[in-house]
Amino acid sequence: MAEIIQKDGTWVFDGDALRLTPGRDKNVGLFRKTLGELVVPLGALAGVSFEQGRKSGRLRLRLRDGADPLLHATGGRLTEGDDPYQLAVESDRYGVAEYFVDEVRNALLLDQVPADPVDEYLLPGPAVPLSVSAGDGTASFDGERVRLEWNWKTEDAKSAAGVRTLAVTDLVGVEWRPSAGLENGYIRFSVRNAPTKAPPKYDPNSVELWGFKKDPLMALIAAAVQARLPHPAAEPDVHPEQPEPARQLAAATEDGHDALLRRLRELGELHRDGVLTDDEFAMAKQAVLKRM
Repeated sequence: MAEIIQKDGTWVFDGDALRLTPGRDKNVGLFRKTLGELVVPLGALAGVSFEQGRKSGRLRLRLRDGADPLLHATGGRLTEGDDPYQLAVESDRYGVAEYFVDEVRNALLLDQVPADPVDEYLLPGPAVPLSVSAGDGTASFDGERVRLEWNWKTEDAKSAAGVRTLAVTDLVGVEWRPSAGLENGYIRFSVRNAPTKAPPKYDPNSVELWGFKKDPLMALIAAAVQARLPHPAAEPDVHPEQPEPARQLAAATEDGHDALLRRLRELGELHRDGVLTDDEFAMAKQAVLKRM
């Protein structure tokens, strides 16, 4: 097991999954605190890295495309402080961070986790029910229905429609955009057979955001809804080079010791063929021997 504890949060890796817990320090943002602890299965990871700085460093996780509804809903628009897959590391813990990275990389290599996109979500998305008040309204979601309520700042043309209740089964998409510069942000719910080009300010299926503290929390609503919509890559896409389910099941049921011995032979072949460097081979071999 590998563990790193910082003011920014605590990351624990047990060989099968990473548990990411936000810290309680005052510098930890509201978004991460509200999102809470995340459990990321090893199979959802595409990579891990550690970047050193003069006074502090940063651990970063890279997930496989399509694995997390939160990342799909936010589209890379979360700020560095709100990104749950980054951890600020103090300079006196650089050695621990590097060890953590080595352990995760060894596990990815040993389990032969591919880095290609997935066609189903491997994380469940934020827990529901959720309710966020920001901008010109309040968005609530119970897992089945979205409820939009308006406040005194809402345009009359929009609030005149009253409270909106949208069933997930009637939605074809959800879009979240943070405010940027002079341009306001929004969360918009796209309803089946009801397309609109109205600005969020006037769209009764949108909440307009103005860049205040709670605005990023609307991304949690977007992610929770996205987790219950069809996956963007849900259509079957057969790749002959990928293991068939029968092969995966057979591999999973093999005797553990024999599987590790076979993995050692595979690593040796990769090393001889020049796919793995000397350091990579030594690191991977050590990880296999530790499991034996």
